[in-house]
Amino acid sequence: MVDTHPDEPALHVSDVDARLNRLRAGVLGANDGVVSVAGVVLGVVAATEHPGALAAAGVAALVAGALSMGTGEYVSVSTQSDTQRALLAKERWELAEMPEQELAELVAIYEAKGLRPELAHRVAVELTEHDALAAHAEAELGLDPEGLTSPWQAALTSTAAFTVGGLLPLLAVLLPPEPARVLVCVAAVVAALVLTGAVSARLGGAPVPRAVARNVGGGVLAMAVTHAVGHLVGAAL
Repeated sequence: MVDTHPDEPALHVSDVDARLNRLRAGVLGANDGVVSVAGVVLGVVAATEHPGALAAAGVAALVAGALSMGTGEYVSVSTQSDTQRALLAKERWELAEMPEQELAELVAIYEAKGLRPELAHRVAVELTEHDALAAHAEAELGLDPEGLTSPWQAALTSTAAFTVGGLLPLLAVLLPPEPARVLVCVAAVVAALVLTGAVSARLGGAPVPRAVARNVGGGVLAMAVTHAVGHLVGAAL
């Protein structure tokens, strides 16, 4: 149950879940930005010490990654929304053309959940009279007709999260003096991965130490591999 102040409207569970999902997606997007841009800049700094090349590669990785993340999220959520809207349109048609069958279906759903037949019928009738589409969409499809995710909102959130995350390794490798670039960047990235891993675990109800270890381990491995590849490419040039 969600606590609210007396003068504030109550939040539905679906609203809370939607907000948590958006927050989780933002954290994961920032995590992707940290790891992706860190991998690029550490690979480049291993191949060349030219600050212009490092800055160009880092900014290009940041912009390309953010746009790719936003585009991918837009396409993914658009496909999901199209499917949900098609299901809701079918449900509207069924409610208009076969209301008795739909009511019987709703009664059967509530009976399967443990309600007595008389109570299940009364609940189904009252919910149908109040908002037939919402009642059937929630019971049959697990959807809230008013709570569909906006593709543009998802895309902008992912783009912004990736950008914020990617700025950290970019600045950490560009601002320090040359001898400390790699060390400062790695330290900043590890600290960010600890934070995003802990937040993701909290949001998902998972054990924090395991999530942090997995997050940091994957990020460190990615940085080590790209740094090694940069050394090999730099030596071959």
